[in-house]
Amino acid sequence: MKRLLFVALALGLTACLPLRRDAPLVGELTNLTASEERGQLVYMANCQQCHPGGAAGVGPSLNDKPLPHLAIRAQTRAGLGAMPAFDKSEISDADLDALADYVVRLRRQGTSAP
Repeated sequence: MKRLLFVALALGLTACLPLRRDAPLVGELTNLTASEERGQLVYMANCQQCHPGGAAGVGPSLNDKPLPHLAIRAQTRAGLGAMPAFDKSEISDADLDALADYVVRLRRQGTSAP
């Protein structure tokens, strides 16, 4: 019985995952806000090498993680697993806000989400 519940739960969760999962970014991001443009620069300098285009690389994919800004900020400051922590001398609070805006925008690229 537990096995059946586990399989049903796994199937239900899989059906809820976004289509992009770990697919790389396709196409150019357009109409970025000023904050997203700033975040893109921060992302390219600090994140792109492990999460190319938001997809999995050395690090896991970011495109399938519906994290809110607060969680993105916390993970960036504290690090997690192999991900290094970035302190304020490396990424300022303003740049971290912009980075979170950009990561959320990356996740929405190619979907109908606003």
